[in-house]
Amino acid sequence: MKIRRWAAAAAAGVLALTITACGSGDSSSAGTDGGDEPYIAIVSKGFQHQFWQAVKQGAEQQAEKEGVRITFEGPADETQVEEQMTMLTNALAKQPAAIGFAALDSQAAAPVLEQAAGSDIPVIAFDSGVDSDIPLTTAATDNTAAAAEAAKHMAELIGGSGTVAMIVHDQTSLTGQQRRDGFIEWMEENAPDVELLPVQYGEGDQAKSADIAKSIIAANPDLDGLYGSNEGSAIGAVKGVEEAGAEGITVIGFDSGQAQIDAIESGLMAGAITQNPVGMGEELVKAAVAAINGEELPESIDTGFYWYDESNVADEEIQAVLYQ
Repeated sequence: MKIRRWAAAAAAGVLALTITACGSGDSSSAGTDGGDEPYIAIVSKGFQHQFWQAVKQGAEQQAEKEGVRITFEGPADETQVEEQMTMLTNALAKQPAAIGFAALDSQAAAPVLEQAAGSDIPVIAFDSGVDSDIPLTTAATDNTAAAAEAAKHMAELIGGSGTVAMIVHDQTSLTGQQRRDGFIEWMEENAPDVELLPVQYGEGDQAKSADIAKSIIAANPDLDGLYGSNEGSAIGAVKGVEEAGAEGITVIGFDSGQAQIDAIESGLMAGAITQNPVGMGEELVKAAVAAINGEELPESIDTGFYWYDESNVADEEIQAVLYQ
């Protein structure tokens, strides 16, 4: 257990910074915006994918229950580390009662997080952690286990042998690293007859990932499987297979979104791992409120994951965690 007690009041110094950000965000002071509601600033890895909209929905729902106010913002592109650092610095300048943060780069945020700690502002990580012990807890999917589950299904679907390619969204965030390494490690330990091609990185961008998929297919006409590690990567993989006119390639994705659901229902994608983004947003706000109140927090909060395919996509349990 990681145990700390924080004061809800922030330090007196204010950084004079302004930015234009995607998502919602406005100024606040002393963690309460001048009123009685504690203010929690949330900076995510992005704002464009449906996943982040679902996290935002969960955070807003829980904020209403807890009687706190939140803002939720993120860069337009999940490659924009510098822009995210500006957002995080600006959030700190508002002197919130707590900060929620999903890191694009697991190391880049360290100086700003040190400032938060120095100002007694508790930090709750979500989705993707950082290389720091400053966040009191991390509300996230067990991405290594989830990627291993994807690898297991891939191996089963291609008959335990063949050639598989991976399109990963990045190599700087912990989610990118874990969804890559979890997939590779499971294959190496359990499917020795599956050949994994060198990992390709598509920045979570559909168009870039589609181009990568087409290049992989052209260079490997005997390709059996293709794994996309997030929403953009997975949709890009599907588009790449379609545009290449390739047949017999098993595509497995990660995350949800209407495009992936449609691809699974049409047979273009074999299945995918879905997270629980609404639950992640809820757990993030719960943890932030607990930190503000000086309560103990576990080192991590597992928000869960599920495998879904054509056989269970309509099940109530799965429908509850799909973000469309």
